Amino acid sequence: TAAGLPTTALITDMDQPLADAAGNALEVKLAIDHLTGDHRNQRLHDVTIALGIEMLLTGKLASTSDEAHKKIETAFSSGAAADVFAKMVAALGGPKDLLERPDHHLPQARIIKPILAEHEGYVTAITTRDLGVAIIALGGGRKRAEDQIDPSVGLSSLVPIGTFCHKGDPLCLIHAQNENDFDLAHAAIKNAFKISSTSPQLTPLILERI
Repeated sequence: TAAGLPTTALITDMDQPLADAAGNALEVKLAIDHLTGDHRNQRLHDVTIALGIEMLLTGKLASTSDEAHKKIETAFSSGAAADVFAKMVAALGGPKDLLERPDHHLPQARIIKPILAEHEGYVTAITTRDLGVAIIALGGGRKRAEDQIDPSVGLSSLVPIGTFCHKGDPLCLIHAQNENDFDLAHAAIKNAFKISSTSPQLTPLILERI
């Protein structure tokens, strides 16, 4: 703003992940599924729409929030957003058929196993820091700048706050390269999901616009 540019920011609720996957390749696959419509996480879609509205209004590509919202939804439903993404990937030297064959190009971890709910109830809280620690333990994040990142590891199918789980239901899937890494990640997040008999009161996704 001090530089003379129109600037806005959205403060989002970070008491749980904004999407249901975390990790390099897993997030790319999530984005592809979102663009193609194969799977759309509601929280991710809502925050994408909210940010997109701000961009279109700031860039004067829409005059109202409703107009901007319609343009974004049309970009999704028409396939235009997916097409632009595919062209960007190809222009940057990536595979031209990434959207058609993501599993062929994106690396996959050797072990994919769930963390299971230990008792019945509602997910009332998620300690998001523990999820980040788990991803670092898997090799999907850096402890030091020189550390190498394994793009195949991470977490997927993360259940959101408010989900009712039966004992033994999966809370998320851990993608690991070996059993030792799986055990480290499991230990980091086994208590990250708080389960209660009472349904929680959900907070708004967008807390504030600045």
